[in-house]
Amino acid sequence: MNTPFSICGTAFHAPRRGEVEILADALIEISADGGIAEIVESDHPHYQERKSATARSGDLHVLAEGQYLLPGFVDLHIHAPQFPQLGKALDAPLADWLQKYTFPLEARYAERKFAATAYDSLVGTLLANGTTTAVYFATRHLEGSLVLAETCLGKGQRAVVGRVAMDDERQCPDYYRDASPDEGIDLTRQFIHRLRALPGNEKALVRPAVTPRFIPSCSDRLLAGLGELLSVEACHMQTHCSESDWAHGYVLERFGRSDTEMLAEFGLLTRRSILAHANLMGGSDFDLLQAKGSGIAHCPLSNFYFANAVLPLRRVLDQGLHVGLGTDISGGHSPSILDNCRHAMTAARALHDGVDGRIAAAKRGAAPARITPSEAFWLATAGGGEALDLPIGLFRKGLRFDAMVVDINAPHSNIARADNDGPPDIFEKILCNAGRPNITSVWVEGRLVHRLS
Repeated sequence: MNTPFSICGTAFHAPRRGEVEILADALIEISADGGIAEIVESDHPHYQERKSATARSGDLHVLAEGQYLLPGFVDLHIHAPQFPQLGKALDAPLADWLQKYTFPLEARYAERKFAATAYDSLVGTLLANGTTTAVYFATRHLEGSLVLAETCLGKGQRAVVGRVAMDDERQCPDYYRDASPDEGIDLTRQFIHRLRALPGNEKALVRPAVTPRFIPSCSDRLLAGLGELLSVEACHMQTHCSESDWAHGYVLERFGRSDTEMLAEFGLLTRRSILAHANLMGGSDFDLLQAKGSGIAHCPLSNFYFANAVLPLRRVLDQGLHVGLGTDISGGHSPSILDNCRHAMTAARALHDGVDGRIAAAKRGAAPARITPSEAFWLATAGGGEALDLPIGLFRKGLRFDAMVVDINAPHSNIARADNDGPPDIFEKILCNAGRPNITSVWVEGRLVHRLS
């Protein structure tokens, strides 16, 4: 249990899509179990009385001038073992990138010491960038995947972790695949049970996910068995879905149906399913996702490198689907969700206006496709929490206190200040220009997990 405390200062959060609420000089009271006990706004009749009482107890943290409180970021799609190659070989074709760089690197996580070192660096980096909740693909190794879960617990990061299941001999290298569908299912079952039983995980800060890498890497028997396991374990599920022309076309050729339809057929679409990318989905696919309540991890940066297309995010938002952001480390070269907020806005604008100047302006784009800064912020916080069906992403009584302090006056800051900036201006500047040097404190479940020294 933590010591109860309160924070007083101005907070930004997005309680609804497209709307940022400014809580000016609010008093946020955090309970011993890490939840938000109360939010007392500055116009409350007992505001000053409660603030003074907390100050006398020594448990009040008052934000300095230029400091603002934000909800922690939610990263819905990370390949944890790929962190050591972040920013490497992104000019390579996808097949070469996987076979020459990625699969050999992931195979090294059979070594527990190597896994522990890499994962310690990754989780620390993400926390320093404000990512309080992370959804991870680990590797196919049982023990190495548990090391990732243990690392998240030790550092205090909320996480969903999956041991990757992959057994198809045509798509997976001999040295890095499950030996059979039965092995893939059994190792996934063991992983789920052992993760849930990890010491220190009594509050399920770290949760398991059934994780078929993507349909092309899995046999029919493996996919069906994982669907049956998911129905028994009632945990999260994550996979790639309709990411690229090749992957989307491969599934259509193999089954005569789309990724989304086949995931539903195998029992892998539920309220707690997260589908990465979804760039090539059609209207019926989106309708199926909506019916199942499944979510999309939008990975705008990595899409530019490997996906061949841009997610029609405006349509996804307007249809009311569950959606958040993913860095897609290391197909995406930045560990920052803030960066991906910016790339989401850029990708949406590129889709709206079009990019080929040889085409007449009236025919060039796919308008309406733009999104606003407020919508990007919602994706990074409340949208991600909603997609995971977890009580995070907002400052609201009863939710968990996952948060960060952003200091616009921090050394090496890229945020330029003007004397007429009001809170809405400051919010937009944070979204567009803040970075790791500005994130001075991070809490998960009410526990301080990062402080900039």
